[in-house]
Amino acid sequence: MAGLRTFGYVQFWAPRPALGAAVISIALLSLTGCLVKPHALNTEDVKARAVKDFKAISSIEEPLTGPVDLYEAIARALKYNLDAKVKTIQIQLAHQQLNVAHYSLLPQVSANAGFDGRNNFSGGVGQSILTGRPAIEPFTSSDKYAMYGNLALSWDVLDFGLSFVRAQQAADNVMIAEEEKRRIAVRLVQEVRSAYWRAVSAERVLPRIQLINESVSKALDSAQRIADRKLQAPLTPLNYQRDLLSIQREVRRLFREFSTAKAQLASMMGAPPGMSFNLVMPPSGTSVPAVNLDSQKMEEQALLLRPELRAIDYKKRINAKEAKAVLLELFPSLKVSFGGYYNSNSLLFYQNWLSYAAQASWNLMSVFRVPAKLKAIEAHGQMLDAQSLALSLSILTEVHVGAVQFVYAKEEYQDAWNYQQAQAAIVEHTRNLWLTQRTNDLTLIKEQVNDVVADLRLDAARSGLETAYATLMASLGEEAVPVSMGEQDVARLADSIRQYWESSGFAMSEVERRSEAHAIPVAQ
Repeated sequence: MAGLRTFGYVQFWAPRPALGAAVISIALLSLTGCLVKPHALNTEDVKARAVKDFKAISSIEEPLTGPVDLYEAIARALKYNLDAKVKTIQIQLAHQQLNVAHYSLLPQVSANAGFDGRNNFSGGVGQSILTGRPAIEPFTSSDKYAMYGNLALSWDVLDFGLSFVRAQQAADNVMIAEEEKRRIAVRLVQEVRSAYWRAVSAERVLPRIQLINESVSKALDSAQRIADRKLQAPLTPLNYQRDLLSIQREVRRLFREFSTAKAQLASMMGAPPGMSFNLVMPPSGTSVPAVNLDSQKMEEQALLLRPELRAIDYKKRINAKEAKAVLLELFPSLKVSFGGYYNSNSLLFYQNWLSYAAQASWNLMSVFRVPAKLKAIEAHGQMLDAQSLALSLSILTEVHVGAVQFVYAKEEYQDAWNYQQAQAAIVEHTRNLWLTQRTNDLTLIKEQVNDVVADLRLDAARSGLETAYATLMASLGEEAVPVSMGEQDVARLADSIRQYWESSGFAMSEVERRSEAHAIPVAQ
């Protein structure tokens, strides 16, 4: 049984054993309920996620209403490509983190309210130190029930300084996110340009693939009949078959290489998988891009413009600000506070009052931690310097490799152009001979097939040239899109990119093209 227990002049309530057992049981049940066991996703959750993702991928905000040119392809990639969207969200996250850092500069204002209650009065007694006898009767200075509240402002000067440094670092993180977005944009322009020209080549030549297969099949059947009837020497039709099979293998290889270009372009533009769309065929006057291959200027431009190097520069700035934060931690903390308080206790002489205080504190152990922190910051700075040097060397290598690849790609395109022109003349001459019955059908078919293969090789060389050009521009860190694109629709964004390219030299006018000594037109 529990009841009043008396020790000297003090009485208190002793709990019953049953109540203690109940409290222990409740505590054990609470601990048991906190145990969490792993469980796999159910099928409905997985299906719901798959349906949601498929709808998001299949939907398109601005449908394709007509043929797509290079500028619209780039605009759609920048606006709807999923990788670009991720970087955009990262920038938004960095801005939100900067906003949070700004709020940490403000003083703290806290408002509190509460209620206190108990089953008996809070009281106490006094006792003489000399005699041990009670000095006064038991008394209380508090009601059984009381309500209280306060509104207080506090500000720590040291925290303000550290928060200001953290806000500056958050601002640098925003710039790092911007540079990462710029890097993704440059890479997207490079990939879209390459995929677009490959898709254009595929669009131009794929309708002729069926004709090639039919022509080669007919020619192979004719050669086989000649060999079976022994109308010519055995080696003549066999050599002819070998040439046709070699051409057919080359055509199929090129077809396999170009057949996926349009699907890759659609994926880069953020279009739903399997969506059908047409491409704008470039005009016949399209020329080879003109590039100033001055090694020193290209190296300087790459080291100045590459976003990867700029990101490391911002990281160095963040590391330098971290050293300032460590030095600030050496100073003592000064905290000032001011607030108004209320308590409904009727036994208080004043139920409302104002409170103000100032407190200075200094963690003496911080003096011993600072040297180790500064050494760690210095080591991090050295690592960033080493990363910058290694990346600079890699970028310079990319620039030189890109320049060499561009030169070779241009030479290959020139060779393919000359070969196509020569083959076109041969086909025209062979057709005239066939019309006058001075050559047979097999010779004409063979030269027609060779003519299609020459066009395929020319398109492949053109695509390779555009890829090499885009790779070189990416290695130089060239701004391929306007810096401030804003929330434009695809049409306006494509027009902005077109105007930017025309003003910056990416898209030369026809007069400027013809003035270039190395301008080579594209055959249709």
